[in-house]
Amino acid sequence: MFELLFSRPSAVKRHQDAPLAAERTAYLTKLIDQGSSLSVARQAAFVCRWVAQRIRSWPPDLAICEEDLEMLAVSWARRRATNRSRAVPLGSKTRLRGAAEIDLQIRTIIEKHHVARYLKVRRTVCEEHEYRQTRRGRPGPETAYRKITKRRFGIEWSTDEQTIANDHCSDGMYPLVTNDRNLSPAQVLEAHKGQPMIEKRFEQVKTVHEIAPVFLKDEGRIEAFFTLYFLALLVQALIERELRLAMKRENIDELPLYPEQRQCARPTTEQILRLFSLAERHRLIDGAHTVQVFDVPLTELQRQLLGLLGVPEDAFRPPH
Repeated sequence: MFELLFSRPSAVKRHQDAPLAAERTAYLTKLIDQGSSLSVARQAAFVCRWVAQRIRSWPPDLAICEEDLEMLAVSWARRRATNRSRAVPLGSKTRLRGAAEIDLQIRTIIEKHHVARYLKVRRTVCEEHEYRQTRRGRPGPETAYRKITKRRFGIEWSTDEQTIANDHCSDGMYPLVTNDRNLSPAQVLEAHKGQPMIEKRFEQVKTVHEIAPVFLKDEGRIEAFFTLYFLALLVQALIERELRLAMKRENIDELPLYPEQRQCARPTTEQILRLFSLAERHRLIDGAHTVQVFDVPLTELQRQLLGLLGVPEDAFRPPH
C-alpha cells in the first residue's frame, strides 16, 4: 500500500517502520476501495502515522477514548496551520507565547484596520496532554509514566452583525453639522457647497499674496499682519464679485483677460491688476514747475473693465 502512495524509498520505509503499520494499511486500503483519490489517501497516511507515533508514546494500559482522538486531531490541525504560517514571511522569527503579548497584538491589528466595532476577538487556551517515561530505556510492565500538559493559546472571532447592519443603513450618507439653528436643511447644504470658494481664497492667500513665511514673533504684530491680508483678500473678493455681477447684467459671457487675449469666463483680481500693471502716468518737471503731464493711454479693454466696475477714468488722471 505504501509503495502505491509514495515514490521515494525513504518515505515508504518511514511509514512501514512506524507503529501500527498493519492497522494503518487496512485503513488506507479501505479509503481507496471507497473511491478516495491517491492524494487524499496520501494525506490520510501522514495523519495516521503521526497519530500512531503519539499513541505509541502513551502508557500501554491507558484506555484511549474519543476525547483523546479528538485532542490528537486538533493538535494535528494546529500543527499544519503553524507549518503553513511559517512558510509565509511574517516579519517575525518567533511566535507570541505570552497572553499579554497576544492581547496586545490582537488589539494593535484591530485598531490598525479600524474593525474594533465589527469584530469580537477572544483569546482561548487549549491544553495538550502527553505521557512520557520517567526514566530512559525500553518500556515494560513496570514502567512509570508522567503526564505532561502543554497550554497553547488560540483566538476565536465573530462578527457583530447588529453593528454591521446599523452602519449599513448609513452607507452613502454625508452628514452635515452646523451650529446655526436658523438654517433649513437646504440652506445648510447650500452653505456647504460654498466651501470650495473658501478653500480657493486660502489658496490665493498662500500663492498670489504670498503670506508665508512670517518673520514676526510678537502675537500682536502677527494678528495685525494677518488682518491686513484679510482686508486685502476682502477687497479682492469684492472686485471679483462686482465684475462678475456686471458681466451677468450686461450679458457678457467672456472677457479677453488671459495672456494672448484668450477669453476668460470668471475673471479674478489677479488678472485685472495685471491688465492695469502697465498703466503709467508720467510728469515732466523743471525744478518745482510741472512742464507737462502725460496721462495714461487706456486701451479699449481697460475702459470696458472700468465701466463694468463703476470706476471713472478720471481716477487715473491727476486732479486739476
